[in-house]
Amino acid sequence: MNRFRFLSRLALLAPGLLLAACGGGSGGGDNASGGADQTVAVTTTMPRQQVFHDTVEAWGSVDPLHPVTINLAHAGQVTALAVAPGQAVKRGTTLLTVTPDPATRSAFVQAQNAARTAAGDLKRIEQLAADRLATQSQLAGARKALADARAALEAQRALGGANTREEVKAPLDGVVTTLQVQVGERFAANAPLLAFTPTNALLARLGVQPQDAAKLRVGLPVQLREVFSEGHDMPAHLSMVGKAIDPTSRLLPVLAEVPAASATPIAGTALSAVIQTADYRAWAVPRAAVLHDEKGDYLFVVEHGKARRVAVTLRHPEGEVVGVQGALEASSQVIVQGVYELNDGDAVHMAPAEGRAK
Repeated sequence: MNRFRFLSRLALLAPGLLLAACGGGSGGGDNASGGADQTVAVTTTMPRQQVFHDTVEAWGSVDPLHPVTINLAHAGQVTALAVAPGQAVKRGTTLLTVTPDPATRSAFVQAQNAARTAAGDLKRIEQLAADRLATQSQLAGARKALADARAALEAQRALGGANTREEVKAPLDGVVTTLQVQVGERFAANAPLLAFTPTNALLARLGVQPQDAAKLRVGLPVQLREVFSEGHDMPAHLSMVGKAIDPTSRLLPVLAEVPAASATPIAGTALSAVIQTADYRAWAVPRAAVLHDEKGDYLFVVEHGKARRVAVTLRHPEGEVVGVQGALEASSQVIVQGVYELNDGDAVHMAPAEGRAK
């Protein structure tokens, strides 16, 4: 009877024991796989020290540095125009042709006659003085009269009276900006005939944000670029930093002289510029390695098989390689791929070759 009860109870308990055994085996497997899931596959790189530049952005346009207004010291009349506004010319190119004013021509002829007469008077006085019929004072007076007459003649010649036709030529390579006379038009002495811009004398007129004024000084390097073209950068240097904000643009005006070798844009071209204000050293790391949250910029390094968070300051954010400053060393293993899956202290392992290539 007792044996029958024991066997009956054993039959009732067997399914429970079997389930318990199965359950225990399953639980052990889950714990093992959970530990493996907490290890993150990463790739790393070594940081390196590099010199970076603080920069200030600016905008503006190209203007002539030394515009030239061409005029003549005498009055006259325009007989021909050889150029048009905006035309590029070489040094010595004829710009326009003029004839002197009749009054200028008349003054030259009068001075020419006066010099001829003074020369004849001197010759006559010299003959009289040789025969002791003229005094030395008369001889000196005749010589002075001839000298004065010749000086007056040269003055009239310089004023253009000697020419019946005069060609006005370009003093340098450049561009004719404006024409201020027309064919047949009479002009007064020293009246502007045309405006001329030398090619190799351009000035970049720029504006920067007022808060950047403290960073700027004369002589800083500038990289200029045409806004609406694919042109190359043009090196320049700051030649002036303004002390008052422009009331129209609300920007601080600065000037940069464009070197002759880089003077490719035409006057009026819109420009953007980058002014290099200071040099500093920072750690160069891939952009993908740097993260940001409410505590600031940071990255992860590998220490003893775990990810350790390192706070950094992002000083140079442009480009695929950025500049950061923080507690890094040249031997630090900065995590690049896998950073978005990490928390401080997570276990990590190096990704296989296929993962690193990807």
